Amino acid sequence: MNEIVKVRCLKHVYPDKTEVSICGLDFIVNRGDRIVILGPNGAGKTTLLSHILGLLKPMEGQVSVFDVSPSKEFKQVRKKIGVVFQNVDEQIIGPTVFDDIAFSLRNEGQKTEVVKARVEEVAEILDISHLLNKIPHYLSGGQKKKVALAGAMAMSPQLLIMDEPFDGLDPKSKREMIEIINSLNRNMGVTTIVTTHDINIVPHIADYIYILNKGNIVSSGRPEEIFKKLDILTEANLEPPILIQLFTRLKEKGLQVDIPISIEQAEEEINRLVSTGSK
Repeated sequence: MNEIVKVRCLKHVYPDKTEVSICGLDFIVNRGDRIVILGPNGAGKTTLLSHILGLLKPMEGQVSVFDVSPSKEFKQVRKKIGVVFQNVDEQIIGPTVFDDIAFSLRNEGQKTEVVKARVEEVAEILDISHLLNKIPHYLSGGQKKKVALAGAMAMSPQLLIMDEPFDGLDPKSKREMIEIINSLNRNMGVTTIVTTHDINIVPHIADYIYILNKGNIVSSGRPEEIFKKLDILTEANLEPPILIQLFTRLKEKGLQVDIPISIEQAEEEINRLVSTGSK
C-alpha cells in the first residue's frame, strides 16, 4: 500500500467562530483507491475536503497529503490534485470550453501547442470534443460537470476529489459519470475521493467507504461491510441502497440469501433461489 492521504483528529474554527472537529477513525487513502465519503449535511465532509486540498489549516490534528502538509505546501500539493466542486458554475471561468480546460496549463506557462494537444486529449477522453468552442454558460448540467472534470484532469493529477458530482444529473448523465470516474481510476491510475448523497451509486464507485456523522468518522470499510451496519447508517441519517433493503427484508422473512451490493450479485442470488427452490 502507498499512503497518499492521512487525516487524524483535526479541529478548525471558522471566522464566525463555528468550530468543526473531525475525529474518530483516521481517514486514510492509498494510491489507486476509490474512496467515498458519506454523511448528512453538516457532518464535516466539506471541512475534511478543504483540509486535504490545503484550503484550510487545522488548529489541531494531522493532515498529510503526498507526505507534506497541504496548507504549508499548497502549490506543490495542488499540482497533484484535481478537484470538481459541487457548484461547477463557480468553477468554470473560461469564455469557451477550450479556454476553461486550458486555464491551468496556460497558468503553468505551457507552450501553445502543448496546451492544444492536452486539451484535445482530455476532451476526447471525456467525449466533449464537440463542445470545445461552446460557451460554458449555455451547456446542460451534465455537460458542465464534464467540463469541470476536464479542467481538473488537464494537469494529469494523481488524486481526483469530487464533491457531490451526481447532484442534479439525470440518470443517463449519472451512468456516464460513473463510467468516467471508474475509467480514470482503472485506465489512468487516478485515485478518487468522492462525496455523494446518492447512496445507490456508491457500490459502483467505491472500494472503501467512510461515514461521517456529527464531526466523527464513525465507521469505515468496504461497501459490503458498511451496508450491513444498518444501525450506523440510520444514526447518520442514511438509508442503505434499495437492493440492500430488499434482500435484508427477504432474509428477515426466512429466505437463505446473501446480501448483494450490485444488480449483478442480486441477479445471481435470484437465479440461485429459483434453481434450488431454497427458502
